[in-house]
Amino acid sequence: MTNKTLKPGWRRVKFGDVVRLSKARSQDPLADGIERYVGLEHLEPGDLRIRSWGNVADGVTFTSVFQPGQMLFGKRRAYQRKVAVADFSGVCSGDIYVLETKDAQVLLPELLPFICQTDAFFGHAVGTSAGSLSPRTNWTSLAGFEFALPPMEEQTTLVDLFQGLELTSEAHQRVGAVADQLVRSLFSDVLNRKWPVVELGAVVQETQYGLSINAGSDGQYPILRMMNIEDGLCVENDIKYVDLGDKDFEAYRLIHGDVLFNRTNSYELVGRTGVYDLNGDHVFASYLVRIKTNTEKLEPKFLAFYLNSDFGRRQVLAYATKAVSQANVNASNLLRVRLPLPPLDVQQQLLDEIAEVKSAEKVALERRISSEEMKKQLFAKITGDAR
Repeated sequence: MTNKTLKPGWRRVKFGDVVRLSKARSQDPLADGIERYVGLEHLEPGDLRIRSWGNVADGVTFTSVFQPGQMLFGKRRAYQRKVAVADFSGVCSGDIYVLETKDAQVLLPELLPFICQTDAFFGHAVGTSAGSLSPRTNWTSLAGFEFALPPMEEQTTLVDLFQGLELTSEAHQRVGAVADQLVRSLFSDVLNRKWPVVELGAVVQETQYGLSINAGSDGQYPILRMMNIEDGLCVENDIKYVDLGDKDFEAYRLIHGDVLFNRTNSYELVGRTGVYDLNGDHVFASYLVRIKTNTEKLEPKFLAFYLNSDFGRRQVLAYATKAVSQANVNASNLLRVRLPLPPLDVQQQLLDEIAEVKSAEKVALERRISSEEMKKQLFAKITGDAR
């Protein structure tokens, strides 16, 4: 954006003209009454709030002092996009810059963190970073960043919009967290009732290992692999393809309601389970086991949810054999996994309730994405990238 394209009252400024780097220090934070410290690990990417910290009394070598309202910017590995506004006083790591506006009548302090969240600012910070293993930007380089500064009245309007979008985004994020807790509670409530406990083999019609075949970017049939299981379902991420004869295709063709179990993976990921409900024809690869449940006794989605739950994972991992970098659960041991077996109508009622919660969670996520997109459009107005 050139000066000719600026809106009336807006002007082009350098970051260092309106923002200062605080140089306040404390050589003995504990003696100075400072209780908290903040390191880079306490700043979450994209989150303007500081939600965790350390206690100075536990010992710390940090000396940079920050006060409520000042902004903390992670100068090391700037691509991590760590920016936060302090709502308490403390000391922070030397890899964090403490920034504040020079004159609140020129740049509103509340607008500063949003300027520092723009793609243009982070691009400048990353582009001026030096060092291979742990790149850092410096204040001189940051001070040279240019952006369009609105007049005070429009700054106030922008701050109101940004803060409103931030609150909306946080609210939708909380809905997602509450939804996850509610799903866990619903499932826990059902499992903790008195039901018959059976081995999986008693309610499964058959299990089958997948195809051991090289897959590529071209071929007749898409083949699902261990990365194609997500949140209890089979998904089409990074799909590969294989060529098969009719006999092999029919033998490994997936049918709606098939449950795929990831039998070999890292210890943390082995046992990930998903239900097949995709459109089209798919086959499955060798690190997966197909489970066909007796649908008169066990809903496939109930089984997948159980095996993915903390309850089920404890059962699965009890049968996992560890190698150097991976773990394995073979089909024979999988059938020994025990599970509480509610009646089919109770299983279906639970799945219906979970589906309602998941639907609300999806809506909240979509609205959060919409809020973030609106925020990006406002960012573009400041940095001159608006179309």
